Amino acid sequence: MAITELTPEQIHDMSLAEKDRWWLKNVYKGDMPQLNLRSGLTGMLLGGVLSLTNLYVGIRTGWTLGVGITSVILSFAIFKVISKLKLGNEMTVLENNAMQSIATSAGYMTAPLISSLAAYMAVTGRIIPWQHTMVWIILLGILGVLFAFPLKKRFINDEQLPFPEGYAAGIVMDNLHTGEGAEGMFKAKLLGYGAAVSATIETMCNEPVMEAIKLKWAGLPAHWDDVIYKWFTPRIMGTPLKELTVQFDTSIVMVAAGGLMGTKTAASLMIGAVVNYLILAPYLISKGIIVGTGFKNITMWALWGGVALMTTSSIYSFLSKPKVILQSFQGMFGKKKAGEEDVLKDIELPMWLFAVGIPVVGLLTVWMGHIFFGIHWWMGLIAIPMVFVFTLIAVNATGLTSITPTGALGKLTQLTYSVLAPGNIQTNIMTAGITGEVASSAANLLMDIKPGYMLGGKPRHQALGHTLGILAGAFVAVPVFYAIMNNDLTVLMSDRLPMPGAQIWKAVAEVLTKGLSFLHPSARAAIAVGALIGLVIEILNQRSKGKFPVSGVGLGLAFVLKFSDSLSMAMGALIFWLAGKFLTDKKSVGYRAFVDNQETVCAGAIAGGSIIGLVLILLETIVLK
Repeated sequence: MAITELTPEQIHDMSLAEKDRWWLKNVYKGDMPQLNLRSGLTGMLLGGVLSLTNLYVGIRTGWTLGVGITSVILSFAIFKVISKLKLGNEMTVLENNAMQSIATSAGYMTAPLISSLAAYMAVTGRIIPWQHTMVWIILLGILGVLFAFPLKKRFINDEQLPFPEGYAAGIVMDNLHTGEGAEGMFKAKLLGYGAAVSATIETMCNEPVMEAIKLKWAGLPAHWDDVIYKWFTPRIMGTPLKELTVQFDTSIVMVAAGGLMGTKTAASLMIGAVVNYLILAPYLISKGIIVGTGFKNITMWALWGGVALMTTSSIYSFLSKPKVILQSFQGMFGKKKAGEEDVLKDIELPMWLFAVGIPVVGLLTVWMGHIFFGIHWWMGLIAIPMVFVFTLIAVNATGLTSITPTGALGKLTQLTYSVLAPGNIQTNIMTAGITGEVASSAANLLMDIKPGYMLGGKPRHQALGHTLGILAGAFVAVPVFYAIMNNDLTVLMSDRLPMPGAQIWKAVAEVLTKGLSFLHPSARAAIAVGALIGLVIEILNQRSKGKFPVSGVGLGLAFVLKFSDSLSMAMGALIFWLAGKFLTDKKSVGYRAFVDNQETVCAGAIAGGSIIGLVLILLETIVLK
């Protein structure tokens, strides 16, 4: 079965009501089994396991991995075997989709453990009781669900943002569950080839594994430019390019993500990366304004302007279509006018749920924050409306690039509370934990909903699935985290548990609790300039009906990513754009693979790299050490 989608022209010209009616008629598969006992249990079990892999990756790198595609392929394989053994039937595509919502939610639940909560314990010297941690991260996750769904109509139904990782998951599921016909087999082969190439490259880049299997001679460098740096060290204003993160990754996972992103966002990322890392950073390092080199030191200056740019860009973009916002809440206080009936009201979550749920769960979060962490009640109350603003930024960034700038949003909250509660480092960290983690949860939920929208699933099922995943991740990851820590705070941020993400949260809190004036004047100026640029870009986008060539969110996001990440994604978008220009024979294999099935190739590469990445991490941890 082929995924049916609107053209870019239809997305721009059709009203929200027209898009909803089109989707209900052409895509929706409401009678197909979706969230049921086996998809729910499978999602919770796989999600629990994948939450542990994410916990390990986060402890080592400060990042969490998207596990949606991984869980989709694993569950498909499991039930394929079950079917072959005559022990049951294969999953439907929408059962698999409901399952991935649960597993993905569980995988992301580890984020507070490796950031705000670890930083809080390190700063205060107090171990948070595991029960408190469990309740806290469940509350943050549920609050994220409640903030996300009022935005679904805008960003998925109306704007139809790509959400590249979610889109890739939808393509993977569609291809896996299309078992008949030559075209289906061709798609399946492309998916396999993309996965195999990406997995092979990831393996060849892993030096410990290649050495263990006696193939070190066949290994690849982690970055293609490592060969250049062996011979000479190119510099800008005295700073080596390598120390500016100006590298080209050997991995093709981010290249594939760029292939799903679109040229506008990719070009914006590249523009921002060039300005930040090739102009501003080397100049500021040479003047001593940025102390030291490398991503951590550069981003401590650059994130303020980048986040400000994303903030004004996201807020203006959201408010520029007030009719869509009002339509989302119509029906709670009276009947709609003639012709304005919400055709999806029976499958979308009712808006009254958010009108009641956000204040109730928000107040409960504020209360728990006061009891658990000593956050003054009115400081906690201020954080709740801030969540909405940051969720707009997070959803925009995730929808365009699959990257959620949780850390950057947390830093913006820390900056705010450095003014509201100067010197209070505990409040600084934990209020940032509220805003950053809730916004991240909301953005990830919409990422999960994207493949369901593509395949015709029920949004209510995915919301319930996301909530089940929150519980699964919390009940597995929290006990394991405390077992690893073993009541010894000295292991946090040590060689054993480096936790670079928590280190940054702790460092920013220690800096900002001295007050906003502690920021260098150039950083404060960057906030003002970034905010103005974001506003101007979105005004131009609106007046040109989306034809202005720069995305404000993409431009700002480049200031909180490594140059190598922006470069890889831009390269991916460029490669597939060139394929569309020069591969014109519609019968050729090249056209069929890289133009007609661009999403399939990219999805395969993302899936293969992600799965083998997890396997390699486990091999290094369990077998090779």
